[in-house]
Amino acid sequence: MTQQSIPDAADAIRAAGLRVTDSRRVVFDALAGQPHASADDVYARVAPLAPRASKQSVYNALGDFADAGLVRRIEPAGHPMLFELRVADNHHHLVCTTCGRVEDVDCTVGHAPCLHPSETHGFAVATAEVTFWGQCATCAAA
Repeated sequence: MTQQSIPDAADAIRAAGLRVTDSRRVVFDALAGQPHASADDVYARVAPLAPRASKQSVYNALGDFADAGLVRRIEPAGHPMLFELRVADNHHHLVCTTCGRVEDVDCTVGHAPCLHPSETHGFAVATAEVTFWGQCATCAAA
């Protein structure tokens, strides 16, 4: 799997065209420490470091980051929305149907968009999102 290096929070936020705030900085750092985190997961990591941060400020920062292309929003069916900093590639995800664990998997075949639909209906396909569902090794062994 290709690992993306994590830039400095202030540099990344500024490069995305957003104003650097303490709240945004701690949210970014929380995502750097926990890929595929829900907004609640991020808030749980942020609250001890920034007691004045509210859950709403975390949601606002994540929304701003997603809108600016700084984070990727993942929405696996039946699970909370997840966020990750790995945005510069066309990777996909494995989701455990038992525990909800999410892992990255690089492009399935060839170059982006990885998959070619049988009918494009006139769309110029740029990316493909694939979610593989199954049990992780830990859950399968239980």
